[in-house]
This record gives sequence, structure tokens and C-alpha cells, in this order.
Amino acid sequence: MKIISLLLVDDEEDFRITLANRLKKRNLDVTDAGSGEEAIEIIGKKSFDVAIVDIKMPGIDGIETLRRIKKIDPLVEIILLTGHASIEAGVEGMKIGAYDYVVKPCNVNDLLVKVEDACRRRMIEKGQAQEKPECSKS
Repeated sequence: MKIISLLLVDDEEDFRITLANRLKKRNLDVTDAGSGEEAIEIIGKKSFDVAIVDIKMPGIDGIETLRRIKKIDPLVEIILLTGHASIEAGVEGMKIGAYDYVVKPCNVNDLLVKVEDACRRRMIEKGQAQEKPECSKS
């Protein structure tokens, strides 16, 4: 089983830390970033299966962060978080390469299903389809 490597990007610190802790308890390898700029710096140094990126952030917003991450690693699957932003922004993100989008606040188990599906797609694209991504929904 492959442990999923995930980058969580959100400028709301309390939300980001809480979600990161919940995902870590479900056996994901989570790295978090408080801005698009920080995420881009991190992804230049470490490979991730999936990134969860908030759309509305100061500085580089989630859509631009998505574009820049895809330039660095086209195979990383990105799930956009939309809370204050509109669903249209989530759809726009999917048109430029996001795997999916989730509306905040989100159910962690529903988010895990999307993360596993996104990771599975990345593994297929990398030719590693025989491995199964692993996380626990408990």
C-alpha cells in the first residue's frame, strides 16, 4: 500500500491545522502551507501525489497556485477548496487542470474519497496502477 503524500494550502491557519491533523490521523503524509507562494516553494523541493488548495487567498490565489504547481509537476492532482469563492471558480480551476473542487466546510471522509481517487489517477498516469493508495477513514 502506498501512503498518500499531500500538500494542504490554505491561508486560514486554524482551518489548515485542524484539517491537516485530521488527515494525518487517517494515515496521510501531510505537509501544509499558508500561502500560494509557500506552496510553490515547497513543491519545488518535494514531490506530492495530491494538493488541496484554497481558491481565495491573499497574494497568489488558488487558481494561479494551481497553474504554477502544474508547471512544476504536471502529474500532481489538485483539489480546490472553495468557501468564500464561487463554485464558478472551482469549475474554472477544473478547466485548467484541477482534479475536482470541494466546498468548505467539508466532510473529511468525503474529502478522503476525492484524495484517494485523485491519487489513483496520478498513479495510473505514472504507470503505477498496481499499487493502491492507502488512508484510513476512521
